Amino acid sequence: MTMASNETKQANNENVKKNRIQVSNTKKPLFFYVNLAKRYLQQHKEIELSALGMAITTVVTIAEILKNNGFVNEKSILTSTVGTKDVAKGRTVHKARIEIVLEKSDKFDSLMATTQQANANGKVEKKE
Repeated sequence: MTMASNETKQANNENVKKNRIQVSNTKKPLFFYVNLAKRYLQQHKEIELSALGMAITTVVTIAEILKNNGFVNEKSILTSTVGTKDVAKGRTVHKARIEIVLEKSDKFDSLMATTQQANANGKVEKKE
């Protein structure tokens, strides 16, 4: 491969990753990812949620919340198995992987406007 095609491939990989959310079931709360997905959808037509192992249930839950509230339509679901190096055991461990591609629904912008307006009106100042 030439240097130019390597750079093109790397640029394409970076573009793909701009709308990908890699979910962990230990790092952030569920609604952090739901809100992050909404923010990504404001900038992109579609997003990709991905997770390994035990975080798969979290990704499915995020996708279902977004779908059930009318923000997205499900575009595709891909499952696979990936080998990861377990340094402690000194061997390769195979983990389940899921990628769910969601596209912005026709109602997305109006739902976001309603949500943002409700949040603005719902702010209550602290009384001391």
